Amino acid sequence: MEHFITIAETPIDRLKHFLAVAHQLKKQHKTTGKNDPLLVGKTLAMIFEKPSLRTRVSFSVAMEHLGGNGLVLRPDEVGIGTREPVQDVARVLGGMCDGIMARTFEHDKVENLAKYAGVPVINGLTDYTHPCQAMADLMTLQEHFGHDLTGRTLTYVGDGNNVARSLSVACGKFGMHFVLASPDAYRLPQEDADRVMSIAPDMDFVMTSDPMEAVAQADAIYTDTWVSMGQEADKARKVKDFAGFAVDEKLLAAAPKHAVVLHCLPAYRGYEISEGVMEGKQSLVFPQAENRLHFQKGLIAALMGGM
Repeated sequence: MEHFITIAETPIDRLKHFLAVAHQLKKQHKTTGKNDPLLVGKTLAMIFEKPSLRTRVSFSVAMEHLGGNGLVLRPDEVGIGTREPVQDVARVLGGMCDGIMARTFEHDKVENLAKYAGVPVINGLTDYTHPCQAMADLMTLQEHFGHDLTGRTLTYVGDGNNVARSLSVACGKFGMHFVLASPDAYRLPQEDADRVMSIAPDMDFVMTSDPMEAVAQADAIYTDTWVSMGQEADKARKVKDFAGFAVDEKLLAAAPKHAVVLHCLPAYRGYEISEGVMEGKQSLVFPQAENRLHFQKGLIAALMGGM
């Protein structure tokens, strides 16, 4: 049984295959207006502890495009780990559905779903990782720079969070350089950096508190909200702590002219990214958002449809 829980645990040949299928299905749908109905009669159960625009819409539309059904389960309907133990939820859904996507707070909930479900389980986001987002980001960069991303530099400016963690591993596996620019207190833990380096020992992995220096060689500049879901009480402190780390016109001017800008959304314009950069010609933010649909379509086609 194959799952997609983290990029680190997924072999590079499988990651490349997921991307290849995603590109293929995107081209098919853009050309013909439809995809082959690979998942007719199949249902993906979708557990949402955290609300989402992109995750919910992308997985639902992906299932519809492939002829299947996406079943959305709200927190009050499931109560995973509270109303019912994770292993019970896993077995019930595994007996009725053909796959499970879960967007949770605790990472171990997704791991335990995979342990007990007996059907493919996909990590739609946890507080620890966001692998679907990072792979959609690589798909976006492949479309812009070409499929071989070896030697490209991705600079992440902001909080060393779940997105940064997944991107660092993705960059390592695909031969890219990864630079994290953040205040010292918000860096990725050294154990995360060590883990990435154990996977890709030749990787150039840099953490710095100087965002101008960080973007000097960037092919892609990436940012995310400074205040993640569930951390709203920390907003005032984080806005103060991240002063000088906005991806704005001044920062973009310090980067190579070919550099593109990514943001996983939702964006708070005027905080981590300026209005001008968000809407500027170097922004790939909305093609990036659309590619959540296309990568995840490739992923479920491979996991549930045998592609």
